[in-house]
Amino acid sequence: MTDENRRSFIRRSLCLLTLFTTGIAGILKPLVAFAARNSKAFTAETEADALATLFPDQKVEDSKAVLIEVHDVVENGAVVPLNITTELPGATSITILVEKNPNPLIAKFNLGPDCAGFIATRIKVAQPSNIIAVVESRGKLYSTRKFVKVITGGCG
Repeated sequence: MTDENRRSFIRRSLCLLTLFTTGIAGILKPLVAFAARNSKAFTAETEADALATLFPDQKVEDSKAVLIEVHDVVENGAVVPLNITTELPGATSITILVEKNPNPLIAKFNLGPDCAGFIATRIKVAQPSNIIAVVESRGKLYSTRKFVKVITGGCG
């Protein structure tokens, strides 16, 4: 058996093994995850509408326990590195919004019970605007915002 035939055999065997151990349902799991997306919140035109859809009938309090780490001026709005940290106990989610983006809701991260209140990601920012972080902790919502000046837009 040549090296190429051996590699092909191993590759096909691993694929079949994966199919049999996970079953067809294992292959379709990513589709199920996308089905749970809150389309109405992600297509909202204002951050207030997005928050009202995600967290109906809940008020958001300003908090110094939520921190946004991002540069004050970013050269390219298409790739803005961002860290959000909270010391609030029992944080269950962190939501990111950008005030002047065409669709303000960027992401909502659900945190497990053993997760630290920290996320690091990269987002798009269309124009100079506030980045808003909302943390859900013990059934209440806490937020902070930070203004970022963008030289070149990322959502155009």
